[in-house]
Amino acid sequence: MSTSHYRVESNNPIVGPLVPTCSSRWLLLRDRQLAVAIAAKSRTRPRGKEIRVVHVASGEVVFRKTDVQLATDLH
Repeated sequence: MSTSHYRVESNNPIVGPLVPTCSSRWLLLRDRQLAVAIAAKSRTRPRGKEIRVVHVASGEVVFRKTDVQLATDLH
């Protein structure tokens, strides 16, 4: 039985309450739902950049979020 892996990634550092390391640009997880939840509750530094969840084996982007709306709401 193979285990799927999902990578939460961004071109910029990802920060948030569920991100275990400070200023990481990616995080590898085995659970798709957990990866999407972490991406949804995280943001990038600087704000306004994209966060993706990628299925590692296929390269398919299964979730994508741009932090633009949050950045404009806070200014």
